[in-house]
Amino acid sequence: MKIKPLKYIKKYSSLDHRKKDLVKFLSFAVFTLLLIVTGINRLEYNWQWYRVPRYIFSFTEGKLIPGALLKGLAVTLEISAVSLFFAFTAGLVTALFRLSDSILARVVSRVYLESVRNTPLLIQLFFIYFVISPIFSISAFTSAVAALSLFEGAYTSEIIRAGIMSVPGGQWEAALSLGMGKGTIYAKIIFPQAIRQMLPMLVSQSVSLVKDSSLVSTIAIYDLTMRGQEIVADTFLSFEIWFSVALIYLAVTGLLSWIVSIIEKKYVICKKNK
Repeated sequence: MKIKPLKYIKKYSSLDHRKKDLVKFLSFAVFTLLLIVTGINRLEYNWQWYRVPRYIFSFTEGKLIPGALLKGLAVTLEISAVSLFFAFTAGLVTALFRLSDSILARVVSRVYLESVRNTPLLIQLFFIYFVISPIFSISAFTSAVAALSLFEGAYTSEIIRAGIMSVPGGQWEAALSLGMGKGTIYAKIIFPQAIRQMLPMLVSQSVSLVKDSSLVSTIAIYDLTMRGQEIVADTFLSFEIWFSVALIYLAVTGLLSWIVSIIEKKYVICKKNK
């Protein structure tokens, strides 16, 4: 009797495992779909999806005209992009302060972290908009960016600090023995190694920032959520519009995660090849 090679057995056992996973996934998808259909039928709601597309985009004289939801999405992306930059900057500075030898820097960073992480984002947004904004005459957009940047920056700082601390201490000792300064060590040795640990968590935090940006609608910024509220108030298409808003958020965050996962894979491959 001919004995099959171990690689052959592993290959087909792996295929069987994938088939089982596929069957489980399809079964779960069908079960979920049945629940949704049953819930919709019991709801007895008059669905009017045909009225939704014009609030996303329309064609006029052969030109694509963005609807209210796309205009709101543009504002959401603008706020998220600017806030993401300042959140990363605030997080990096705070992380370096926490790792600093200066007592003052550590105290300041600790106070910032505890005050931001232990209070709701909505309260911080209201405080900046209704208290700080009139004093310095800043716009609602700037208030929203400031609140999101400070809030997300606090969590980003802990991600960056954890990534830096994951690098073995021997790297520091070797670099210092070669006469390198702190700035050079961080730029050429610590951050290139720490970024692999930080990247997945930073992506997750970026996705959270996009979702948290929906709260800026509370201070009269016409982002995606605010546009959705406006359309619902005018048309009473509650379910259709909110489902559409949710799908748009899902598409944006899913695309962001996909792009960064590709960058992460290429980064890891490049590092391995080196």
